[in-house]
Amino acid sequence: MEIPSKFNSNQIETRWYSYWLKNEYFKSVPDKRPPYTIVIPPPNVTGVLHMGHMLNNSIQDILIRRSRMKGYNACWVPGTDHASIATEAKVVEKLKEEGINKQDLTREEFLKHAWSWTNEYGGVILEQLKKIGCSCDWSRTKFTLDKEMYESVINVFVDLYDKGLIYRGYRMVNWDPEAKTTLSDEEVIYEEREGKLFHVAYSIQNSKSKIIIATTRPETILGDTGICVNPKDTRYKDLIGQKAIVPICNRLVPIIGDSYVDMEFGTGCLKVTPAHDFNDKVLGEKHNLEFIDIFNSDGTLNHNGLIYNGLDRFIAREKICEDLNKNGNLIKFESHKNKVGLSERTKSVIEPRLSDQWFLKMEEIVKPAKVAVLEDHSITLIPKKFKSTYRYWMQNIRDWNISRQLWWGHRVPAYYYGENKDNFVVAQNISNALKKAIIKTGNKQLKESDLTQDPDVLDTWFSSWLWPISVFDGIRNPENEDINYYYPTQDLVTGPDILFFWVARMIISGFEFIGKKPFSNVYLTGLVRDMKGRKMSKQLGNSPDALNLINKYGADSVRVGLMLSSVAGNDLLFDENLCKQGKNFAIKIWNSFRLIFSWKISKSNTLSKVETQAIFWYENKFQKTLEKLEIQFIKYRISEALMTIYKLIWEDFCSWFLELIKPDYNKPVSSKLIKKVQIIFERNLKLLHPFMPFITEELWHRISTRRPDEALCISKWPEIQNYDNQSLEHFQLAKDIIVSIRKIRKEKGIESKEKLILQMNNDKKVLKFSESIIKLGGLEKIERNIDKTLNGCFFRVKKLEFFMPLKKSLDNKLEIKKIEDELSYAIGFLKSVEKKLLNSKFVENAPKKIIEIEKKKALDANEKIALLRKSLDKFN
Repeated sequence: MEIPSKFNSNQIETRWYSYWLKNEYFKSVPDKRPPYTIVIPPPNVTGVLHMGHMLNNSIQDILIRRSRMKGYNACWVPGTDHASIATEAKVVEKLKEEGINKQDLTREEFLKHAWSWTNEYGGVILEQLKKIGCSCDWSRTKFTLDKEMYESVINVFVDLYDKGLIYRGYRMVNWDPEAKTTLSDEEVIYEEREGKLFHVAYSIQNSKSKIIIATTRPETILGDTGICVNPKDTRYKDLIGQKAIVPICNRLVPIIGDSYVDMEFGTGCLKVTPAHDFNDKVLGEKHNLEFIDIFNSDGTLNHNGLIYNGLDRFIAREKICEDLNKNGNLIKFESHKNKVGLSERTKSVIEPRLSDQWFLKMEEIVKPAKVAVLEDHSITLIPKKFKSTYRYWMQNIRDWNISRQLWWGHRVPAYYYGENKDNFVVAQNISNALKKAIIKTGNKQLKESDLTQDPDVLDTWFSSWLWPISVFDGIRNPENEDINYYYPTQDLVTGPDILFFWVARMIISGFEFIGKKPFSNVYLTGLVRDMKGRKMSKQLGNSPDALNLINKYGADSVRVGLMLSSVAGNDLLFDENLCKQGKNFAIKIWNSFRLIFSWKISKSNTLSKVETQAIFWYENKFQKTLEKLEIQFIKYRISEALMTIYKLIWEDFCSWFLELIKPDYNKPVSSKLIKKVQIIFERNLKLLHPFMPFITEELWHRISTRRPDEALCISKWPEIQNYDNQSLEHFQLAKDIIVSIRKIRKEKGIESKEKLILQMNNDKKVLKFSESIIKLGGLEKIERNIDKTLNGCFFRVKKLEFFMPLKKSLDNKLEIKKIEDELSYAIGFLKSVEKKLLNSKFVENAPKKIIEIEKKKALDANEKIALLRKSLDKFN
């Protein structure tokens, strides 16, 4: 068998992925096997592969590949999200480059451009996921705007509306001036920024007095319709009931009293702008103040902005401050830190705005989702620390603003008739809407052309909250074979930043529409950060190109690099050296394979004692490792599982097992040994396959001739069998003895080819792996009695005393000095332990287990001191 000397990942990745697809190993259809299902967190259709995707999807692939090998009918459903805000922004940007303004297009014309863009660029990220080995059932790929997915969303809207859970209301909302749409509270992120606090003087009507107000947003002065003070504030209580004059616009507004005002903040006076502040709206409604909207949808000032009409809000702020200063109304300004709300998608500063929107009532619908995670624990969050975050969100939930002022998305299925905005019906399509409108109005003369559909679309999350149901068509066809077989799914892997956006809402929809939880476990990954702890982003330029990493190191190596430092819920500090470590591991595996199959094979069908011992030990070690892996996977300790396999292969297999069975130079090995090693190597590859699918598949096919339709990815995962733990302890003793011998060789400069004799006073029967010690220790033999008359070295391993006679005479002075130094340290250590044990406060207060540990330290120190003194005696 000709094996290339160098491992080239690029040569094998495309070949094996094509092979897997050709043979449909990732395809799943319902059968008699138990299902194991994962639905992918659908990346934005605008997306390209980044490090977060790499981490998240590598974990999913590890789980799905292992489950497939364990005999489950593994189904990993891929797909993409239409991402209303992000995609529309991309299309608008592209149109601008072509000299086209969105406002000059009809809705239908714009959607043609959006679909054209989606068809050209939308599948990029799914193709990139194939590069890292994702074993999705690509025949099940979904897009949230697919016809059946669209119908599912519309059906859900109609169902919830008919239940009285969806309503239309005129509310204060978060407005994104860049995307020109409303956002839910959860889509607003708050960032502390350094701003200014402006002190502005408002004149009192029919008085020379003025009232000073502190504000961070002087541009909203144009929308002021009241001044509010605390009735308990002695400075201002006499002004309540009077009127103030708003600067610049010279509007008369009432001075009202309300305990809401904080007397300690600023000047203790509050300007009230009911149309542009959530809290001011409450005050405005309570005190019957006028509502004046001063902003256009893009954040520029409208006609109510007077001479500032058409100016951007921040430019208007500067101009207004200049004019306030000229008029003598700007008393002073000072630096001031405050939290500013930003759009999660566009990062634009949010503008509170009154608007007609659609809302979903949440108070009742969330109850089963609370119980599932917080009470009966039928859904587990991993790690558990995120339960407190989940609890906070669910206990403080507000009605969900589900409408967006965009064209790309699921259009709100509400149809208006007549001039009154409250004249509407909700239906799946216009023909159903017409029937409902005729019944509602009694007007049989109504035609479809008399109906106008609501121009808004639904929040993107309103479609993705149905994802585990809609991918199996469970909304439209609730009793179909797929939904009954695959739902609920088993595991969800996602980021904690969308625990409420997506995870909680999927749980809510699962109970509402199917009556079951959507999944059993939620594995929450951490964020991928750079070595300085900064979140990776294009703006910072600290995010490596994921595909470049794959081209440089190979997909397997990048997966290993990510997983070695990824603990559930903890942020990952990514270092490219981790990928190098992964590549070194791949090379190690490749070279171990080359070594084994470079050996000459004899016709002998027997094993030597060393070979028998090595195989016996490794098979037991493998079984214990397999047991450990099972526990780690059950607890979702995926990173630890990889490290367990890493150590098994690198240390136990390569450093110990292969060294034990390796033949002397140019000597053959028996065919029986090769067959045994082949089985062991195959088992190693099976454990490693979920983590490193490409190199393991390549080597699995090189080990033996396989059928054309055969593959490691569908082979059977090893089953845990009984193992001899005592033998593993005996081999550990043998390893410790070998390490001690090698240490002495190094210290004394003894060449490895020089055969040594090992003497021991204990019964040699305690050394169950004596032949292995002889081979790896470079020994001639092991003798039962220690000859103290000989020159040599004593050492101790687990209470067993050993002596190695040395042919070279030792420098006695150096040897004595070394032993005396060790003895001095040991005596000092013993004194410190005894001092602690003689301390009554320590003994009375320390846990019993700690005291026992300290006593064990003292006992071990005494034994070591006795041994060192015995070693010194031989020089006297």
